Amino acid sequence: MYEIKKLNSISNLIYENLDKTNYNVTDDATDPVGILVRSAAMHDYEINPSLLAVARAGAGVNNIPLPKMTDAGVVVFNTPGANANAVKELVIAALLLSCRDILGGVAFSGSLKGKEDAAKQVESGKKAFVGPEIFGKTLGIIGLGAIGALVAKAAIALGMKVVGYDPFFTEEKAKSIHEEIVFTTALDDIYAASDFITIHVPCNDSTRGMISAESIAKMKDGVRIINCARAELVNNDDILAALASGKAAKYVTDFPVPQVIGVSDKIITIPHLGASTPEAEDNCAVMASAELKDFLENGNIKNSVNCPALSLAKIGNARVTVLTKEVDAEASVKESLAAFGVKSIASKTRGEVTYIIADLEKAPSDNALNAIAGKALRVRVI
Repeated sequence: MYEIKKLNSISNLIYENLDKTNYNVTDDATDPVGILVRSAAMHDYEINPSLLAVARAGAGVNNIPLPKMTDAGVVVFNTPGANANAVKELVIAALLLSCRDILGGVAFSGSLKGKEDAAKQVESGKKAFVGPEIFGKTLGIIGLGAIGALVAKAAIALGMKVVGYDPFFTEEKAKSIHEEIVFTTALDDIYAASDFITIHVPCNDSTRGMISAESIAKMKDGVRIINCARAELVNNDDILAALASGKAAKYVTDFPVPQVIGVSDKIITIPHLGASTPEAEDNCAVMASAELKDFLENGNIKNSVNCPALSLAKIGNARVTVLTKEVDAEASVKESLAAFGVKSIASKTRGEVTYIIADLEKAPSDNALNAIAGKALRVRVI
């Protein structure tokens, strides 16, 4: 019986993969082999020795201490693309909200309740809420992954021009999303061409604060910026200054941090609704639980954020998996297991971490496993 701990509530669709015969999923497991998490902060989480994997039901993993997990031999998974459509729909809503003052107009209409001349006041007051259309305008998309690609397609369908940037793309790959995408390898091209800019990149040392005074200065006057990715991608002081000067017309963010809440009618703060749809929560739960199951039962790794991807069909009577930072570890592992009939062995490396899967004719001895474990982060027999 595999003990799995939930750190957040999660869709019951996890039980499509984690059947109750073989898995005990609870909120209070004290010695879990797997953890399912959404947004709960794990930086102070005490890693129990039996913990093998953490599956994040979502894409971002800022709430998980990856180096700490890696050093403990814990594989961390995420679910890229599972909530992409939900975020795409919110981005399209944000584009529209950034133009006409729909929210202000709705509030104005509500204030007219009970007034006999409401219709007259509507006609005289609506001019305060006018704004431009998105049709024919240029949308700059920074990041053409699962979400950015869907946003591009939707924006083009709505009559927008799209300029896309992604450091991991080629023009050919961008065109495979939609032939009308104009692809660029320079962020400055996005800044110069775009009436609207939306960001879809992870937050790391190279992207943190990328929307700053320096980048905003390169943008069109009156640019409208959408941030449904991560709060830290935008420098709040600089966006506030740009809105005050008129350089930027609107900022819509799905991350209502204190610095931007209620300080300007040019800022729309959405309460982190990007993945908050039942469909997205279900998709993430199914994907996270499937990744966890395949790893626990077969040792296969797919969509890990801290370990190499390696998936193989079992062909032996025993499977040994090794997670290590040793250089050229596959050869030494193969030598240690040679007496047990190595039917296949494969390895993949990501950064300084190597993952090895070896299928054997018979189960290895404790001595052989101990010899491998002395130089490994984690050794398992499946």
